[in-house]
Amino acid sequence: MDWRPDEEGLQQVLQLLKDSQSPDTATQRVVQDKLKQLNQYPDFNNYLIFVLTRLKSEDEPTRSLSGLILKNNVKAHYQNFPQPVSEFIKQECLNSIGDTSSLIRATIGILITTIASKGELQTWPELLPHLCNLLNSEDYNTCEGAFGALQKICEDSSELLDSDALNRPLNIMIPKFLQFFKHCSPKIRSHAIACVNQFITDRAQALMDNIDTFIEHLFALAVDEDPEVRKNVCRALVMLLEVRIDRLLPHMHSIIQYMLQRTQDSDENVALEACEFWLTLADQPICKDALSNHLLQLIPILVNGMKYNEIDIILLKGDVEEDETIPDSEQDIKPRFHKSRTVTLQHEEERVEGEDDGDDEDDDDDTLSDWNLRKCSAAALDVLANVFREELLPHLLPLLKGLLFHPEWVIKESGILVLGAIAEGCMQGMVPYLPELIPHLIQCLSDKKALVRSIACWTLSRYAHWVVSQPPDQYLKPLMTELLKRILDSNKRVQEAACSAFATLEEEACTELVPYLSFILDTLVFAFGKYQHKNLLILYDAIGTLADSVGHHLNQPEYIQKLMPPLIQKWNELKDEDKDLFPLLECLSSIATALQSGFLPYCEPVYQRCVTLVQKTLAQAMMYSQHPDQYEAPDKDFMIVALDLLSGLAEGLGGHVEQLVARSNIMTLLFQCMQDIMPEVRQSSFALLGDLTKACFLHVKPCISEFMPILGTNLNPEFISVCNNATWAIGEICMQMGAEMQPYVPMVLNNLVEIINRPNTPKTLLENTAITIGRLGCVCPQEVAPMLQQFIRPWCTSLRNIRDNEEKDSAFRGICIMIGVNPGGVVQDFIFFCDAVASWVSPKDDLRDMFYKILHGFKEQVGEDNWNQFSEQFPPLLKERLAAFYGV
Repeated sequence: MDWRPDEEGLQQVLQLLKDSQSPDTATQRVVQDKLKQLNQYPDFNNYLIFVLTRLKSEDEPTRSLSGLILKNNVKAHYQNFPQPVSEFIKQECLNSIGDTSSLIRATIGILITTIASKGELQTWPELLPHLCNLLNSEDYNTCEGAFGALQKICEDSSELLDSDALNRPLNIMIPKFLQFFKHCSPKIRSHAIACVNQFITDRAQALMDNIDTFIEHLFALAVDEDPEVRKNVCRALVMLLEVRIDRLLPHMHSIIQYMLQRTQDSDENVALEACEFWLTLADQPICKDALSNHLLQLIPILVNGMKYNEIDIILLKGDVEEDETIPDSEQDIKPRFHKSRTVTLQHEEERVEGEDDGDDEDDDDDTLSDWNLRKCSAAALDVLANVFREELLPHLLPLLKGLLFHPEWVIKESGILVLGAIAEGCMQGMVPYLPELIPHLIQCLSDKKALVRSIACWTLSRYAHWVVSQPPDQYLKPLMTELLKRILDSNKRVQEAACSAFATLEEEACTELVPYLSFILDTLVFAFGKYQHKNLLILYDAIGTLADSVGHHLNQPEYIQKLMPPLIQKWNELKDEDKDLFPLLECLSSIATALQSGFLPYCEPVYQRCVTLVQKTLAQAMMYSQHPDQYEAPDKDFMIVALDLLSGLAEGLGGHVEQLVARSNIMTLLFQCMQDIMPEVRQSSFALLGDLTKACFLHVKPCISEFMPILGTNLNPEFISVCNNATWAIGEICMQMGAEMQPYVPMVLNNLVEIINRPNTPKTLLENTAITIGRLGCVCPQEVAPMLQQFIRPWCTSLRNIRDNEEKDSAFRGICIMIGVNPGGVVQDFIFFCDAVASWVSPKDDLRDMFYKILHGFKEQVGEDNWNQFSEQFPPLLKERLAAFYGV
């Protein structure tokens, strides 16, 4: 078919394309309206493809723009195109894929892919054969254009190409692509590798059948003069390392030698792709064996890659020292995500290692946040330090000395980054050097270069654990003094790094900071008046962490006087729809929990606003569900954060929260939140329900008959945190209801017993489940005891590691009462019960008596000889403890 444009129509379309290149916003609006009108005419799309493929008299940007507008139309309305229009577009694309302009070829390639991804690969059977045929063309432009389109199709539809739906075209395509690895044009070689690379990670069968040829061809291209080809070769080897390491093993030595060269490639993109190899290799079990003999070469290369290059320094404004008065541009501020509240129990070890160490390597320059060679090298050194531990140091220490004391700031800075990168893996080996290094790093905090000051903050935070383990006057005090000065630095990047580092120090030092609280608060409050938008959000975090770390020690009139006025001022300035409320609410939640009754003067407006936020969000959600075309979906994070702050208030204020609850409709709102479709909303509402149950049960009690069925249906371990908080809330309700809990036991007991017996259930959920089962048994033993045998063993093993506390106390009372009702239920697993009892350090006297009676009762029941035989199986420590505490 051949379609011809109407001349007047064509001029109109061209004028539109010219106008749409105008920077003026008013013109842009007119263009958008005009586009809407023209899209009513089906053959408008014919005009667009005509300009792209045939109107060679026009300039390339205009033709390309015509194609991009058409691409957007295909994306939005392709299914409504009349058949003659879509046929004309497809035909024009295939006829013009070899256009002399590389921009037009690329635009047509994008258009073809967009049509293909609209489910059209199945209904456009000639597309792939036609493109594959064009690869054989003598004309470079045709071959390159077809390859460009194929590469985009491989990227977008890799799974479909390897499926029966299309009769597995890959069986023909992959061998075809491999032939072009030796093509004379670097651009075509590069396309060919990029096409095949799309199928490595999914282990496409057609590629696996040709894997050895593929690897052989890759090796042949190893020293290609074209950087794009080298980059794709490196990328292929990195992916093969993950999916077909077996095929690389015989060549491992030479691959490593090759990657050592490429990591130093003059083209930074090639070097970055090669550097990924070390990151990936570190995850493989063979890493240690494969790399041991190459560390001598590898370590200096990685260290060298950790220097800022000139472009980084320009982008980071490395020569701008003072920028604190320049307002932040809003797009620099990353969205904040609130982590919903999960109720956990305290363990023997105070701080669970590794829980919050998930921060990625090298947080110091995330405004660039593009992954670059420096970050990749630092990340690789970090993971390798975790593989090789102390064995890395002989290769590193000689280098480090030269770097850390180097007169050039860029080199000195990279040395400080190296020191931070190895902190986790090489900690033990570094200890002897730290008494000399830490004071040097503290000195670097006042370096004249901002980028040196900021990296020193980060690296010191990586050694905070060691600093805190030494006598405080030696390192903690000087470090804290200098970090607080950096929080007030005149450079925004340094402020940010210092605030983050200080938050880490707070988590490690906890109550060690109490003597310095006045000084710390003066600094943090002063920063309030000084900070621009982005760092203000990080400052809230540092204040919240301080409250978490020192707890009730913050509850002093002079501290409250310093801290609360600026926070409440911010609180009053922010509007309900402002996302800056999130970090501020989180911060206030920590403060309310720490200050307890000290927060009373501030609680009323804070409480009211949280209730309003919940109410507004629920109302908006309701409007949206009824009229999705007229209303926007609400951002439920506002409601989640508000629920969590209400939890913090209930926990901090205890009984004092009662008057606030009495004067609000929070229980009605909570009933709605508990049934929200979004799991995080339910998670936070169950946490609040538990906290209100503890703080003012008289308001919760009238709702129990409505709430319990909802709690029962949320005992679903598919949503771990929701299930966890629902379980905990049921346990708290038990303790308040007493025997009146009886009608609700059938709603929850079977689910709880099922959860405690599931394999691979997370520790926190198991512990909360065990405690709630114990508490149910404590108040309704007749209902729960018959099932004792079904849960006693996992019950005992999950509670032996938690600390003596109220929750553990009530749960163990429940178990003892149930054993009294159904002693047979514990007989087979009695050794586990003994072990759990022995985990108590100092039970209350009456609980100790309960244990004593059960142990002696069991011993009498089985007789002295059987007991001796039985207790022979005990580990020595258990035997000693039971003898010492209970005389058995």
